[in-house]
Amino acid sequence: MYEAVHAHPDGDSTPSRFARTAAEYGFEGVVVRSQGAPDHDACERASDRYGVDVVDAVEIVAAGPEQASGAVGNFRPKTTLLVLRGGDDNLNRFATEQERIDVLSRPMAGGDFNHVLAKSAKRNGVRVEFDFRRVLRADGGRRVQALKSMRKLRELVEYYDVPFVVSANPSSHLQLRAPRELVAVGERVGFSEEQVKTGLREWGRLAARNRERTSESFIAPGVKRGRYEEDG
Repeated sequence: MYEAVHAHPDGDSTPSRFARTAAEYGFEGVVVRSQGAPDHDACERASDRYGVDVVDAVEIVAAGPEQASGAVGNFRPKTTLLVLRGGDDNLNRFATEQERIDVLSRPMAGGDFNHVLAKSAKRNGVRVEFDFRRVLRADGGRRVQALKSMRKLRELVEYYDVPFVVSANPSSHLQLRAPRELVAVGERVGFSEEQVKTGLREWGRLAARNRERTSESFIAPGVKRGRYEEDG
């Protein structure tokens, strides 16, 4: 299982500190999402030091689809995982229509996510993120509203069989939560234990797929370069 985090300078903790805490909590990997060019060296050092997979990622934060499109073209070749922060209807629509985007984050932050977007996300293989941040760190009415929004999102994702990821979205290692705690939050939303774990594992599956696609041996899904014996 993997957690997706915001490391320094976008967050308060370094990739190494996140990797250390994630290893202690039983995670196999950490996705370090940056709003700029990913620090591949820092990710590699953290992975080597603590024995967990540290995946470089970019999370695009854009004012609208036009700006987002330029950022996708710029960052897609430079990063293992590409995330687009949604929130309004235009950005959500843009993200779900882009095969080059791996994950749509914060889909309910400032807009809506409906059946049209759910179908589009499934068709293009865009994972929808269940961000447990507000449930874990808000209180009162804000927490109630966050639970309500995620229940609606879960119903859509489940009904249309949309691929998804799960995260506590921490910006500090102190905000990391063990998988069992995330399972408990997911159950409040209506997920089963296995569904939450599937969402945590999906980060690692995406990273493995994208790494394979950028390897020299990859041509297309199911097709690789290799040596073949000639007929005698």
